[in-house]
Amino acid sequence: MKRALVSVSDKSGLIPFVKGLVENGFEIISTGGTQKAIEQAGLPVMGISEITGFPEIMDGRVKTLHPMVHGGLLSVRTNEKHQEEMRKNGIQYIDMVVVNLYPFKQTIEKEGVSFADAIENIDIGGPSMLRSAAKNHQFVTVVCDAADYDKVLSEIKENGDTTLETRSKLAAKVFRHTAAYDATIAGYLSERLCESDTENMTLTFTRKQSLRYGENPHQEATFYAGKKQGYSMAWATQLHGKELSYNNIQDADATLQILREFDKPTVVAVKHKNPCGVGIGQNVMEAWNRCYEADKVSIFGGIVATNQTINAEVATEMKPVFLEIILAPAFTPEALEILTVKKNIRLMTFDLDKTKSDKKMFISVSGGMLMQSIDRASEDDAELKCVTKKQPSKEELENLLFGMKVCKHVKSNAILLTKELKTIGVGAGQMNRVGSAHIALEQAKEAGHTSGICLASDAFFPFDDVVKMAAQYGVSAIIQPGGSVRDEDSIKACDELGIAMIFTGIRHFRH
Repeated sequence: MKRALVSVSDKSGLIPFVKGLVENGFEIISTGGTQKAIEQAGLPVMGISEITGFPEIMDGRVKTLHPMVHGGLLSVRTNEKHQEEMRKNGIQYIDMVVVNLYPFKQTIEKEGVSFADAIENIDIGGPSMLRSAAKNHQFVTVVCDAADYDKVLSEIKENGDTTLETRSKLAAKVFRHTAAYDATIAGYLSERLCESDTENMTLTFTRKQSLRYGENPHQEATFYAGKKQGYSMAWATQLHGKELSYNNIQDADATLQILREFDKPTVVAVKHKNPCGVGIGQNVMEAWNRCYEADKVSIFGGIVATNQTINAEVATEMKPVFLEIILAPAFTPEALEILTVKKNIRLMTFDLDKTKSDKKMFISVSGGMLMQSIDRASEDDAELKCVTKKQPSKEELENLLFGMKVCKHVKSNAILLTKELKTIGVGAGQMNRVGSAHIALEQAKEAGHTSGICLASDAFFPFDDVVKMAAQYGVSAIIQPGGSVRDEDSIKACDELGIAMIFTGIRHFRH
């Protein structure tokens, strides 16, 4: 008679699966709560102590870590020495392991969980059994996911056993599962101890969805989610519209990260990971109008996010504009009725919680990965220094700080222009700062802005050329990090041209 060792924390689908195993001639061995659940279902089951001859001890911490278990799992059945040792020690084969692990991830995600509770939910025996069975998958079937119950039962009913191909796939899945489990534990402990620059980096993500393709149709792509947090596309909920694409997700993430900078009613529009319009208002309608007016051309086919509920008034204004995605914390029923008339537009909700968020970011390079802390530096907390004779007005200072919060999310070299708490020009990703400034200033000029413009730069000016150009287009105030050996040239030019300039001491390169 074949034997299956069953010990699961998540008991979804357990009883029908065990019933199927019993009906196909399996003897069931189990532990603790799993054994009780099987007994209550009226199915035959042996306790693990009957196999090991040793009681479950230490509140169940020690029960399966025993030669009678691991010998039955690891013996190579074509190895005569192994078989002799099995007979000599009275060990019997275990042909299947069905185990899922203590819910460590779910435990640490609970509000206010104690360190002791987290540690108690680190499974030891479960991973050991899974790994033993997976290593010996030539002979042993290992199941760590209830989603595989039906396939395993179907093969047993049809063939009397699972196929080697299935056992191989299940074994690979087990090692992915235990690797992810250990990575989660390592990450939790390292973060709690504030360890960084560690000798190894272990990351784990769960597949959220398979994508049709990547940046281009010939590239494969998959979307994976990490730990739950706010302002996250990985944890956003899609209410309507067609399937997300790789580029949609990239752009939407950029939109949310800009939006995260603001607490007042704000609307952000993004194209190709750069903002094409950002507006702040007294309410969501005013913020939308300012965002849309910032660049009515580039917003076509863009992605929009707001930190306010989308109501019918705003939905009516958004509806005529071709947008790929609208992200908001909520939509009123009336707004949904208006917007869902458009079949393809993606409507998504997200969590505004800023308390749980990534502290590190990772960028892949060929053969490796770069890690750095996320740029959370804010000019709100900086020691701002006015370096010119002219001081910025209260309105200019408000626009300068607003502009720098957006500018830090623009690809370097970055120049961003603002007026009346909306962006009016964006120069992104040029090989020199003059080129970025020219693009932004021309955009503002074409929109009719010729005075009272505030300019933000992500890094210092190496020469006074940007200042002189900016004056010709009506810039009245500038904010930049400072720190160039030729800062005095730019300061002198500002004084001669009547421009106020603020130094922040914070650079915001974004490559």
